[in-house]
Amino acid sequence: GDETAAFVHSDTPTKLKVTGIELFSLGDFADGDDRQEIVLRDASAGVYKRPVLKDDRIIGTVLYGETADGAWFNDLKKKQTDISEMRDTLIFGQSYQGGAPLDPMAAVAALPDDAEICGCNGVCKGKIIGAITGKGLTSLDDVRAHTKASASCGSCTGLVEKLMVLTLGDTYNPAAVQPMCSCTALGHDEVRRLIKAKGLKTIPAVMQELEWKTSCGCAKCRPALNYYLVCDWPDEYADDYQSRFINERVHANIQKDGTYSVVPRMWGGVTSASELRAIADVVDKFEIPMVKVTGGQRIDMLGIRKEDLPAVWADLGQAGFVSGHAYAKGLRTVKTCVGSDWCRFGTQDSTGLGIRIEKFMWGSWTPAKVKMAVSGCPRNCAEATCKDVGVICVDSGYEIHFAGAAGLDIKGTEVLGLVRTEDEALEHIVALTQMYREQARYLERIYKWAKRVGIEEIKRQIMDDGEKRRAYYERFVFSQKFAQVDPWSERVSGKDKHEFRPMASVGFAEAAE
Repeated sequence: GDETAAFVHSDTPTKLKVTGIELFSLGDFADGDDRQEIVLRDASAGVYKRPVLKDDRIIGTVLYGETADGAWFNDLKKKQTDISEMRDTLIFGQSYQGGAPLDPMAAVAALPDDAEICGCNGVCKGKIIGAITGKGLTSLDDVRAHTKASASCGSCTGLVEKLMVLTLGDTYNPAAVQPMCSCTALGHDEVRRLIKAKGLKTIPAVMQELEWKTSCGCAKCRPALNYYLVCDWPDEYADDYQSRFINERVHANIQKDGTYSVVPRMWGGVTSASELRAIADVVDKFEIPMVKVTGGQRIDMLGIRKEDLPAVWADLGQAGFVSGHAYAKGLRTVKTCVGSDWCRFGTQDSTGLGIRIEKFMWGSWTPAKVKMAVSGCPRNCAEATCKDVGVICVDSGYEIHFAGAAGLDIKGTEVLGLVRTEDEALEHIVALTQMYREQARYLERIYKWAKRVGIEEIKRQIMDDGEKRRAYYERFVFSQKFAQVDPWSERVSGKDKHEFRPMASVGFAEAAE
């Protein structure tokens, strides 16, 4: 290469990848005597915009609340465009250049081909349009697969879809049903409906009857089909462990170095001296390098070799532990505070209710992981209002919450309703979970399912329709007859023992000279 070529610094825009917080930053936006700034601040709308200028060129930008013009500001900075003629309307974004708002689609159409659309993967407008036209792409998944645009955080999905509309016109329908995978043209909802309607009870039967394009499916559809069949036919379908991901096959979480972590279940976050001694003995015996308290009020042992897992589980089982399902698309934890037994603010026995819920519901498989919590008063020490399902105890009973999130997406819960007794709380929570189990798409968390189905519809079925609620409850109870089997004790007894054999070490003799 050219050894005389100098390195040219390139600023990279940053967009915060947290749902509910729209924040974009670019370049240098520090104060200075040689620079000017234009600021728009609307506290009531939660909008803040601040492009920073030097010599009529943008050198930095901060956008909060409304970040759709981030790509445009980035392009202006990258090209060092003279903005003197648009200075009066610059703060209002690309759509207002010329003094009046434009059609948002026109603003996207006006972006140059080298405008960056996907910051995560560095994909520009021209590459996306070229792939759509050159490869005949017709769906968002196709664009993601061929260009990586919108394939990471997803914050640019709206822009990518606008480009698809511009390129494909009326032939692109973003509301069209997305197929489960490339093996079928059917979406998740239709597959679930047909499994029940046609009485399909094995994965091969589903693939044959629904005319799968491949003989064995793929890593997307097989786990989904396995879950749907487990949910719909709990007494007839034999769980196909080969259709599960590695963590669910070996009932432990694989770590970056190939070892595993083990999390025994601690009902409601409560433990005892004997349980802690048993864990300490296991840690010493197997020389486990890391022991950590989890956010779900349990203890995680990390760095366990795969071949040691059954022996670790055997020792934990002798102390009364069962799997904590920390790896599962199922009930993970029911976090609790100490409640009325110990806390002077507690209104109800939140610990007791949490333990009761967890012992009733553990082992159940769900479309995605489920985390619950019970707080003994509105001070909410168990953080019930950001869980999939939560309970806030009050003097008059139990306020049930659902559809919260506290990961990549941050969302407070919705209030399902108030019930008077523990029995009612348990029935409503179980019925809600079963409704989710039967209606959600595989890997769809409760808050996403609730948004799609509708909060009011869920309230109607669970709070207002006692007959339907009881039917959901009874179907869950029936399924638990087959689900509440400790997978650790099964493996200790020899089930799937081939999974835990160490890989053979193959040596080669040196060739004779």
